[in-house]
Amino acid sequence: MKVDIIKTIAEAMLDKKGQDVVALDLRKIGTAISDYFVVCNADSTTNVMAIADNIEDKVAEVCKRKVVRSQGKENAFWVILDYGDVVVHVFQTVYRSFYRLEDLWADADRKVYQD
Repeated sequence: MKVDIIKTIAEAMLDKKGQDVVALDLRKIGTAISDYFVVCNADSTTNVMAIADNIEDKVAEVCKRKVVRSQGKENAFWVILDYGDVVVHVFQTVYRSFYRLEDLWADADRKVYQD
């Protein structure tokens, strides 16, 4: 079930001090490339990498799913983990503010996750 992977991703983000964790349900939006985006940010590249690595580990362990492809680990400003139906975005805080990804998908239903 998709909700389980979303919850697992959100918890993995929060475990490593991910900030402003939000899941966007894109299923009602016809132009979306996936069913869900899960987004968070962190203040350092080290923290961005720790979050991304924890997500991969937890999703593999709990949901038995591997990331299809990933991008951004070489500089850790914005790491994207693509699970096909769910795409994860882990931003360094300044880049999340700049790109304002959630504003592009303002029509999506959103769920906020907190510790």
